[in-house]
Amino acid sequence: MFAIKSPKAYLQKAGLRAEVGEIVAPFGLRIHILTSPQAWEAVNPQLSESLERAGIRWQLNFLHGECTDAAIETLQNSVQEQDVKVVLAIGGGRVLDTAKAVNDALPDRVLINFSTLAATCAAWSPLAIVYNQQGGHLRSDPLNKMPALVLVDSEVIARSDVRYLKSGIVDALAKWYEFEPYQRQNPDRLALDLKVYAAWQAVAAFEKWGEQAVADNAQQRVTPALEKVIEANIVLAGLANSIQDRLATPGFAHVIHDRLTHQPELHHWLHGEKVGFSLRVQSIIEQNSDRADSRLMGLLQRFNTPLTLPFVGDDRKARVRALAESIRFPADSLQHLPFTITADKLEQALLSTLAD
Repeated sequence: MFAIKSPKAYLQKAGLRAEVGEIVAPFGLRIHILTSPQAWEAVNPQLSESLERAGIRWQLNFLHGECTDAAIETLQNSVQEQDVKVVLAIGGGRVLDTAKAVNDALPDRVLINFSTLAATCAAWSPLAIVYNQQGGHLRSDPLNKMPALVLVDSEVIARSDVRYLKSGIVDALAKWYEFEPYQRQNPDRLALDLKVYAAWQAVAAFEKWGEQAVADNAQQRVTPALEKVIEANIVLAGLANSIQDRLATPGFAHVIHDRLTHQPELHHWLHGEKVGFSLRVQSIIEQNSDRADSRLMGLLQRFNTPLTLPFVGDDRKARVRALAESIRFPADSLQHLPFTITADKLEQALLSTLAD
């Protein structure tokens, strides 16, 4: 038995921000909006005008930092105090994860996610990623309740920094490289077959459309290539995450990523950039070599993933050892992978990525 946790509907088109009012109105005419200052600016004035035309009244709440327990509690209290039934989350992963966590805790509310970046699959993924105030990963909370709608305006994505699109491509690439080893070790599970199939469709999209989409994003043009890559970053990667059975399949690169978020030198790396570096580490261990798979490295380099651990100073090897020992892969899942993971192997793989 397996389950697919997904939003009820997904809509992506250029100029969608001007139609949000008529989309949201059937759910309720009083709503709470969670967004960030940057995201709010990116969708307006068209989105606000659309809400006004539809007769929707809203309370605006800005998220200025990470998706933290405090941010989740603040939003939850606001939604309950205002007694609104609809939450419209507008932004990137931090905003969307905060709203998903609140939506999961309040069963009688409706969440509509409007993703302003294609940097992760957060709009779709059945997880809420919770951080501390410094940006260090605390936990990934599985969701029981998913958004009613996911909305994406490809014009908004086209006008965003191209670095986010590239980061999203690498984060989506990771799904295949993380799930395929489980399938190799467990070849008779339909859920794994479907996860890997969805993840592979994303890889194929990037190989065909990725470079063109990046070029189009840099020129702020909405094109078929960009539309395909946005879909792969959000829908295909999110779907791969959403197919679940009793076999827990945590992504090894994402487990490494979670510890990298606690390294001060890496706070400026985006989520997908940390994941891409972690894919290199995973591949070195999987290949049982000091080199990662050449095809993977080509893809990571194509989308400008940082591939070197920037530790400096006389204590850098000691820091690498401490980092390796802090990466704890779930023991129950380890037996379902075709390679072994130890602190020593992690240390050697990380050492091979140090800057000269």
